[in-house]
Amino acid sequence: MSNQSHAGVGLSNPQLSHGRRKMLDLVNKLHSTGVQVDIDLPQIAVIGSQSAGKSSLIESISGITLPRAAGTCTRCPTECRLSRNNSSWQCIVSLRFITDSNGQPLGQARNERFGPIIYDKSEVEERIRRAQRAILNPTRSAKFFLESDDEDAQLESQLSFSLNSVTLQISGPDVADLSFCDLPGLIASVSGSRGGGNDIALVESLVTTYIKKPSCIILLTVACETDFENQGAHRLAKQYDPEGKRTIGVLTKPDRIPLGEESNWLPFIKNEKEPLENNWFCVKQPSSSDLKANITWSQARQMENDFFSSKAPWCELESIYQKYLRTSNLVERLSSVLSDLIGKRLPQIQDELERSIIATRTLLDQLPRAPSSDSRSEISTLLHHFTSDLLSHVQGVPDDAESTFGSGIGLIQAIRPAQERFKKAIRDTAPKFKPFKQNDAGKKHLSRPGFLRSEEGDEEESVTSESETDDDAPFSGGQTMRKRKEPGDDNIYVDEVLDRAHRARTRELPGHYPFVVQKSFIDYVIKQWQAPALVLCKTVHSTIMEHVKALVKKHFGEFGQGILEQRVRSILQQHLKHCLERAEERVNWLIQVEDIPFSLNTHYLANYRSKFLVHFRAAREKYERADIIKAIKEYTSSPSVVTTTTTSSTSRKGVESTYTSQPTGVAKVLAGLAEMGMSGVTAHDLPKLLPPDPMEPALTIMADVRAYFQVAYKRFADNVPLAIDFELVRGVERDVLMGLYASLGVNGVNGQRICEELAQESVQVADKRADLKKKLERLEGASGELLTVGLAG
Repeated sequence: MSNQSHAGVGLSNPQLSHGRRKMLDLVNKLHSTGVQVDIDLPQIAVIGSQSAGKSSLIESISGITLPRAAGTCTRCPTECRLSRNNSSWQCIVSLRFITDSNGQPLGQARNERFGPIIYDKSEVEERIRRAQRAILNPTRSAKFFLESDDEDAQLESQLSFSLNSVTLQISGPDVADLSFCDLPGLIASVSGSRGGGNDIALVESLVTTYIKKPSCIILLTVACETDFENQGAHRLAKQYDPEGKRTIGVLTKPDRIPLGEESNWLPFIKNEKEPLENNWFCVKQPSSSDLKANITWSQARQMENDFFSSKAPWCELESIYQKYLRTSNLVERLSSVLSDLIGKRLPQIQDELERSIIATRTLLDQLPRAPSSDSRSEISTLLHHFTSDLLSHVQGVPDDAESTFGSGIGLIQAIRPAQERFKKAIRDTAPKFKPFKQNDAGKKHLSRPGFLRSEEGDEEESVTSESETDDDAPFSGGQTMRKRKEPGDDNIYVDEVLDRAHRARTRELPGHYPFVVQKSFIDYVIKQWQAPALVLCKTVHSTIMEHVKALVKKHFGEFGQGILEQRVRSILQQHLKHCLERAEERVNWLIQVEDIPFSLNTHYLANYRSKFLVHFRAAREKYERADIIKAIKEYTSSPSVVTTTTTSSTSRKGVESTYTSQPTGVAKVLAGLAEMGMSGVTAHDLPKLLPPDPMEPALTIMADVRAYFQVAYKRFADNVPLAIDFELVRGVERDVLMGLYASLGVNGVNGQRICEELAQESVQVADKRADLKKKLERLEGASGELLTVGLAG
């Protein structure tokens, strides 16, 4: 068809209202940003079965000639983006790839310019033909099809259909502002010499991706030369637009209706059959012979007008239906529907753009930060920030500053419970001395000393003794202790202590016992301290490791591909291992120095010895001299006791005696002592006048051991956590920065290369960032266009 005298063709009709033109301009600008891949923009999609006259209809709207030859059809989408401007007419042909050569989807559509800008309309048809061949041969260079001679360009295609598309950007003074797409015709069967069995589904899926969008106007072409029921395009349109609100039907090839069947198509024009909100139209495009005659666009439109004005039954239709005949009326309705849709969609598009921009920026912010151009400096900064943060945690931070670790527990706070458990475990190794004979086990009880409750809390003293219970169990000095206790009884009874003391005597004077007895008990207790101390080491090490892992994740988790995080974690694990080894060496050393009982804390040692001796004696007196103790207690608490001063021939002047009206019991004893001249003796002093306890040597030994335990365990319970804190807790930060630099090698001769490798971003993250940036650029460009033009039109 000749390109002469094409003024007024398509939507470039100058009679279109200014408001409508402005809306079309705006949508075209939005399409120019590429945002249609993100936002549902109004557009027209031309669908129909093969040979339904779609290409001819597109030519009428666009003013260009599409490839036309016997037996050929569109085998890939042809997207047309029309833009009106005052410059000379031009056309840019591009290839848009959304799948690779294997048919796999690309993360981002790829647009490739196909040849130089076309300024002569007569060159468009051939360029489009070659572009379609390039699309259908994805493994060959597009340049081959652009530059090869026509015979080579007609080689058999690798694909029968493709999801990739040819894109036309047409602009000029008489060009419409519109975007539409000519889609491959729906097919019912596949030729045996061409195509694959999935071509039918492929084409239908391709058409669906366009028409399922709510803002897509479906231009449904139906050829009158074929039965309506046999054309599947209508079924697909009805599936996605069941109410026919955005579908415009077009009957093509009315000149090929079999004789006598013309009336079968009139109900469509009258909207009585398969009614659509915007009605059915009928158009007549030039025939093959007309095209060979190289008629102009004006001649084609005149021939169409003559056809509908003279051919029955079209010329016989009432005047109200005449507006549904001819291409010009279709274009006018198409323009009206599109502009109305644009008017409704623009406010929604603005909201969608704003939401999409926010969502895209959020996704970008969630990505790891992009690698710096100066990777060495960035890694150095990361290492310094990490070690500074590590130091602050080693020194201690409040709980509420520990959100990094989820639980909200700081490093020092996390260690403290383990230290308390260690202290209690050491305290629980105190020997459970009982100032009673073993035969009285279960009958006589020893209460916890009040002075210990004031020091260590009110909880019951849950001490456990690990004294040897086996027959002839060894103890210091080569002596043995016979088994006299029931299984599970870890108490040490006074007769056992005395028996051990007797067996330990060598050349001592009578009543004297060697220190080896006390040391045997002390040694056994000290041996029990190693296990809790090493458990504390392991527990603190594990706690520090978890916090260090969290800190490493915090500072390096989003850097590069995670290689730096893994290497820093590995270096710190080795560093912590050495810290643990040094801490365990310290603990074992502290155990060894406790091998010989020693203390310069003589005041506390003597004080504890005195208190424990009194405590043990009081417990024995409570049971061994119960009657006397009871009498003394009743005497001191009786309100009838009076104190007078008597003077007689048998009492010294001024001597006080305590008695009742007729002295008995305790009062009588005190009165007698006073008569004997032992003034100042009180009821509480009476137990001292009794014969010595035969178990007194054992009680003394027990008090010695118990007093030394109190001094030694407190010393040990402080020294071990201090050693662990110095070597393990504070040790994890000591020289760590220097160690990281040395192990990573970032400051060495290959430092720049190492830093670049560590900073290298994963392909997946890089691709996602690039896609999001491109999307954000499209969205912001479209938003800028809306803000510039304004929604008011």
